[in-house]
Amino acid sequence: MSFVNKDFLKHPLTLIFAFFAILFLYSKFGPSLPFSVLSQQKGTPLVVEGTGSATAVPDIAKISIGIEETGSSLASAQKLINQKSKTLTDALKTLGVGEKDTKTTNYSVYPEYDYRSPGSTITGYRISITYEVKIKDIEKVNEILTKVTEAGANTVSNISFEVNEETKNKLLGEAREEAVGKAREKAQSLAKAAGVRLGRIINISESQGITPRPITLEKGIGGTPEETQVQIEPGETELSVMVTVSWEIR
Repeated sequence: MSFVNKDFLKHPLTLIFAFFAILFLYSKFGPSLPFSVLSQQKGTPLVVEGTGSATAVPDIAKISIGIEETGSSLASAQKLINQKSKTLTDALKTLGVGEKDTKTTNYSVYPEYDYRSPGSTITGYRISITYEVKIKDIEKVNEILTKVTEAGANTVSNISFEVNEETKNKLLGEAREEAVGKAREKAQSLAKAAGVRLGRIINISESQGITPRPITLEKGIGGTPEETQVQIEPGETELSVMVTVSWEIR
């Protein structure tokens, strides 16, 4: 005895409903279709990184030079600091450092107190001034460091070396070409191993880095004239570029 009406099964709407029901069950529980997987892989770009670097001997030095003086009054401390500042800047000029390459980066005035007396009486003033000096003749660095201490500089710090803009741009170009070449070589190797072909480049980006080599200070400042002859070596500066390149896969 059949409970299904044969005329009902022949109805077009019934057949359409049955088709979509079977299709739903197959897509839900059946195996994945191969063409959908291949289509997804083919549309995914190949992203590869490459790095390149270039080195150069720095030709510019930057140094922080400071003077600190004290006086029983603000006027006396100011007079002393002005005298030493003029001596210092005049010495720099005789060594070929122009005014535009000497920049004041700090000027501070501190009152000094006697905390043993009632009310913390001011006993004097301490004034400090700091200059950032750019030295474009790298061969004069050691001589300048010696002369500024003789001219009254109390502190010498933050010594750094760099290359000029023209040299920097040239080195970055060399590092960039190396990085892109390595990325292309890696991408071609991966594509060959995977059995695909590289298409056009669809995206490229880069990041840069500058790594100075350690600075050597062979002799300290202070002592006899022979001991004050410092020997600072600029070493080398490394410029690096990392590129990220995306290729279409065919």
